[in-house]
Amino acid sequence: MIDHRLRVLRVVADRGTISAAAEHLGYTPSAVSHQMRTLARDLGATLLVPDGRRVRLTTAATTLLSRADDLFAAWEEIRAEVQATDDSGTGRLRLAGFSTAASALLPHVAARVMEAFPRSVVRIVEADPEVCFEMLTADQVDLAVVVATDVLPPTSDPRFEQHPLMSDSLDLLLPVGHRLADRPWVSLGEAAGERWIMDRPGRPHHTMVANACAAAGFTPQQVHEVVEWDTGAALVASGFGVALVPRLARLPADELLVRVPLRGEATPVRHLRTSVRRGTSGQPEIAMALEHLRELADEITRRDLPGPLPLPVDGESTPSGG
Repeated sequence: MIDHRLRVLRVVADRGTISAAAEHLGYTPSAVSHQMRTLARDLGATLLVPDGRRVRLTTAATTLLSRADDLFAAWEEIRAEVQATDDSGTGRLRLAGFSTAASALLPHVAARVMEAFPRSVVRIVEADPEVCFEMLTADQVDLAVVVATDVLPPTSDPRFEQHPLMSDSLDLLLPVGHRLADRPWVSLGEAAGERWIMDRPGRPHHTMVANACAAAGFTPQQVHEVVEWDTGAALVASGFGVALVPRLARLPADELLVRVPLRGEATPVRHLRTSVRRGTSGQPEIAMALEHLRELADEITRRDLPGPLPLPVDGESTPSGG
């Protein structure tokens, strides 16, 4: 088994402070500090030095973590090989994803894994992409589905295996009777004069919509600020404005809402990708989850129509709880 203190050091390096690492791991700061001191003592090297309110990794710590990446990956590959000799699986699968993935993709994946591995416990966690990677680093989840942004670890990060999953187009959400509601598609520029319902400034979806509108030649007039798709949809249905919603987003059935596909150069698209800790992709439940995610993505891409995914069929059951 690999020394657990190496994983703690990973989280300290990722979060930047002892207290932040402790909060994420569910430890006390004194417990994290003690583990870092004993690890440094056992290695005979200084690993952390104070740097204002943060801690800075020494050259010894950086070297240790770079070698630990290979060590963790090798251990996970060994586990996968051992587990492949037993068809009962590992006994658990922890899935994480941002809100759209957590509702539109992960329940289907969980149902498939639970059917194949009935003794395994499957858990779904909804979290923002950055938090998904923090949980992967801390071994709190096994597989994450995220929207690619420039603040996430690059695909070259040696701690993870990351692969493109699918592109998720955005649709224009309109109230019934709107001048554009009967169109088969519209360009984003045609909605330049509308009142806009958008996410909070600084959040990824707000940035994506604002950048797309800028590329279409206008600055959106934001009149309402929402976080959840349900809230935005309710405001659109009541005539308070228009919004952009991802193709994958599950919206409440409402005869007062119309989703119109966008076309043109300024059409915003989200790029989804999967991520697991390096070396874990061969573990039985993770391998099946990745395979089913690819199947779902292929199905959605071929169909390329607005609306939610169909419910599970052919005897599949949706897991209860989250």
